[in-house]
This record gives sequence, structure tokens and C-alpha cells, in this order.
Amino acid sequence: MIALGCDHGGYNLLGEIKAMLDESCVAYKDFGTFSEESCDYPDYAKLVAGSVASGESERGILVCGTGIGMSIAANKTRGIRAALCGDCFSAEMTRRHNDANILCLGARVTGAGLALKIAQIFLETPFDGGRHARRVEKIEG
Repeated sequence: MIALGCDHGGYNLLGEIKAMLDESCVAYKDFGTFSEESCDYPDYAKLVAGSVASGESERGILVCGTGIGMSIAANKTRGIRAALCGDCFSAEMTRRHNDANILCLGARVTGAGLALKIAQIFLETPFDGGRHARRVEKIEG
């Protein structure tokens, strides 16, 4: 299952991501927000990060205006490796080399078409392991 969350700035883009997941028959849990009314992004980052860290969800996707706030907030949770990605190469490499478990996107800086490609790559790319596993272990400290 994929944990999803957004603030008001990411609400519309998250809707498009949910449609893509529905079309691909990928299970997800939406932790909100559920409108474009102003809200606090750390609340949703914490919910998604908690779901991923506990093992309830395999990975997560968070969306806000820039993706920056969500990535900072999510990375406060032990066991979370949230990566802000604005291109396909970064999405692939953060999975392959960093075993990132939450993708953060900026709805105001990344177009919907590109964001959907980034999300798809993030969800489909496995972790390479090997020498990269040693490095991820050092992150977890």
C-alpha cells in the first residue's frame, strides 16, 4: 500500500496521482488533506511518515507547493528517507541508491505530466542493495 498526503497547495496534483494509481490498480491510503482550504503540511507529513515507518505502508508520496516543507517534515521521522524529486533521473536514483521510501513533489514547481512520470518511476524502481545498503545503514545510524 502507498501512503498519500498533501496540503492545500498539493491537493489537485495528489488527485491526479490518485487517478493514476487507480488506473494501475495500486492500493493506497489517503491521509489528506481533503480540500484546498489552507492547512499545515507537517500534520500530513507526520501521518504519511508514520504509516511508512510502521510498515503499514510500503512507500509514501507527499505533495505541497514546493515539496520542500513536506520533505523536511517527513525526514524528522526515524526510518524515513524522503526525497524531493523534480526530474525522472533523481526519482530513479533515489530509489536505486538511497532506498528512499517517501517521494515529495512540488505542485507549484513541477507540472502534472512530469510529476506523474516521476511518481511512476519512484514506485516501480527497486533498491539496488549491495554497496548502497551499507550507505543507507549509515544514514539510519
